[in-house]
Order: sequence, then structure tokens, then C-alpha cells
Amino acid sequence: MAGKRADTLSFEAALEELEQIVQRMEQGDLPLDESLKQFERGIQLVRTGQARLSQAEQKVRILLADQDGEEQLVPFDPTQGEQ
Repeated sequence: MAGKRADTLSFEAALEELEQIVQRMEQGDLPLDESLKQFERGIQLVRTGQARLSQAEQKVRILLADQDGEEQLVPFDPTQGEQ
């Protein structure tokens, strides 16, 4: 998965790859150049994840807005939507 551009990955795919990078780097046996490449890729993946979360937050805000565009606070109900 490391060959894909970070900004084209789903949140879950970016998180999974980031976890793999962290595990490899924690082992401490990567050469410095490879560690730097992995760190750079990790930063790209973090930014992708943050962007995906921001997009999701914006969608939720839009869905929860009333007719006047004002956000409405709605208590969280984990059973809502269950059938």
C-alpha cells in the first residue's frame, strides 16, 4: 500500500499503513535514510487522516444544521438507527 498516494487512501487504509510504519520504526533496525522516508510517509498519512476527519465533521455539521443553517446540538444516542 505504500505505493499509493496518501491523499487517495481512505481513512482506514491510511491509519492501517501508519500503524505499520510506527511498528517498523519502533523496532529500531531501519537505516537512517529509510527511517526518514518512513517518517515522511507517516506525516503524509497523518495529514490525510486529519483531512478525512475534517470532511466527516463538516458533513455531520451540515446534516445537523436546521433550516436557518444554525447548528443544533443533538444528544448522542448510540441506539439510534438500530433496527
